[in-house]
Amino acid sequence: MTIVIIKDGDAVTTTLAIAEGTLNDHASVITLTRKYQVDLEDFGLVRFEIRPREVGQHGGGDTEYAILNEPQSTLLLTFMRNTDIVRAFKKKLVREFWEMVQQRNQRAPALPADYIGALEHLLESKRSEKLAIEQRDHAIETKAEIGSRREATVMATASAAVRQVQKLKDDLGLGTRQAAVLAVEKAVGRKFGVSGYVPLRRWCKARGITAPKVFHPTFGFVRCWPAGAWMDAYQIDLGDLFGADGEQA
Repeated sequence: MTIVIIKDGDAVTTTLAIAEGTLNDHASVITLTRKYQVDLEDFGLVRFEIRPREVGQHGGGDTEYAILNEPQSTLLLTFMRNTDIVRAFKKKLVREFWEMVQQRNQRAPALPADYIGALEHLLESKRSEKLAIEQRDHAIETKAEIGSRREATVMATASAAVRQVQKLKDDLGLGTRQAAVLAVEKAVGRKFGVSGYVPLRRWCKARGITAPKVFHPTFGFVRCWPAGAWMDAYQIDLGDLFGADGEQA
């Protein structure tokens, strides 16, 4: 089964592929995507599309599914219960994203040699750049609006104790979405060395992601690296380290 495809020039996967690969109902996976859409859109706009009912299929209707990039799909999997099937699928997903990017780089077309062709190529590039900026701005506006409503609801219903525990986890970099090198070293009983952050930073740089900083009482401010970076660079699953049983997709 092919998990990763190239769509509009980007390597992506879908909730349909994730559901099939993790042996979950697609309805459960798309519900989980909707639930954590605000978090997923930290890494770009989540696109939803409709797949018509297949010819000859009886009952039901069209199927809505989501298109996810590598950070989004990796994050969605951290919200699922870490069964053997889910962990195996995570590894396959990361591997296919890497292979697809390598193949796309090898197939990259050369710049046109003639003047008119070069101008057309530049125009198309600028159009794509403008579209990406518009999509990013829309995602930021939507996220801010949804985030404000959600924050108001959480602040009204969550107890002070729950908020305090969550803040402590964030401050210590012990998250299932991102974690500091010091926290992971302590959890796995392993030292990554003074250059241990380098492959994590390289992973973030390749995807245009800025790792946030948290305060450490001994070392001051240290960076927290995304779950996808830990999985890709060291095959370490933050959900296994710092999460509970996780959610059932």
